[in-house]
Amino acid sequence: MGFLLLSGGGIAAPARAEAQAPLVVSYQVAMTAYNAVPNQTDGDPSTTASGAVSNPEVVAARSRDLSEELPFGTIIEIDGPDSKQNNCGFNVVSPILGYRVIADTMNARFTNRVDVLFSTKANYRMSDGRLVNASTILGVCHGVTIRVVGHLDPTQMRHLPKTQAELASIVEGADNGTVLALALK
Repeated sequence: MGFLLLSGGGIAAPARAEAQAPLVVSYQVAMTAYNAVPNQTDGDPSTTASGAVSNPEVVAARSRDLSEELPFGTIIEIDGPDSKQNNCGFNVVSPILGYRVIADTMNARFTNRVDVLFSTKANYRMSDGRLVNASTILGVCHGVTIRVVGHLDPTQMRHLPKTQAELASIVEGADNGTVLALALK
């Protein structure tokens, strides 16, 4: 920042305003995963609490205590646990995380948690030959950092991007902190 010194009064004033970087909001939470199946959701596994389709490519849920911080339509980016002592499977499933849209709500018994929706077909072969779903591999990860990277219009939740590529193009093409209106398809 430059200053302009006025003669006579000795008052310093800013010569020009500096542009400030957008504020990136982040939270440290526990992270788990789920599948859109009856025993892991409410009565309709194909529809989220926001009315969006349960798309394992882009959907995440948040605990109810985070509803003000992470309202429906919030786009998040996820960084792994901050501790090497955390024995969750984050490093295994991180390639399929990508950006996520908060479009669902977790059971009231959970707090300070984000739950990522994975496909029932996202399976990993274990050393003993068993196939295990990504949600089981992940387990419970403590100390995960999520960053808010954008917002989608919450009135358009039925029209979420269908793929990670579509969601990434929205995030990368928008100014940080803007509410993005989704194009109706």
